[in-house]
Amino acid sequence: MSARSVELFFDPICPWAWMTSRWLLNAASVRDLDITFSVMSLAALNEGRDLPADYRRSMDEAWGPARVALAVSQQGSQADVSAYYTAFGETYHVGGGEDRRAAAEAGVAATSLDASVLEAYDDASLDDTLRAKQQAVVELVGDEVGTPVISFGEGKAYFGPVISPAPKGEEAGELFDGLELMSRTSGFFELKRTRTVGPIFD
Repeated sequence: MSARSVELFFDPICPWAWMTSRWLLNAASVRDLDITFSVMSLAALNEGRDLPADYRRSMDEAWGPARVALAVSQQGSQADVSAYYTAFGETYHVGGGEDRRAAAEAGVAATSLDASVLEAYDDASLDDTLRAKQQAVVELVGDEVGTPVISFGEGKAYFGPVISPAPKGEEAGELFDGLELMSRTSGFFELKRTRTVGPIFD
């Protein structure tokens, strides 16, 4: 039986996408999965929107980490993207760091690529590509969602799952099985409840 394909669209700065990515990696330890990490952009998604000042600033500063993730995907392998994302998240999310550039540096250091890829952090010429990638995600799920977005290769793509903490072992595998099955129902749109905890990085 061939590996089951799953694609996770992420913005590096989103803690909820990070939690989802950890669940997927945990699920891959008990299921035969072919995981692709693909870049989306909260900065592009929120361009032109009327946002609170603090969130507007955060979105304006979200371009850099996503640009580097894009450059890693263009110049390296999927393993490099995964390594960048893991090291970025361990520095920024788990480590509680506030310096996104330092997290991007840690991310690049974990890849097989030269440190020159960090030049992408300030390279606004990459933004149109990020906008195009974000638009492709919007075409999958609509523009009323953020990150992460998950696609199982066949069937519909969805926003989420939003989980905390990330399930491990067979629990992670069972969640994958259920969500993959759910994605095959074309009329399914939403399943949600109020979040009662923040991201638990354990």
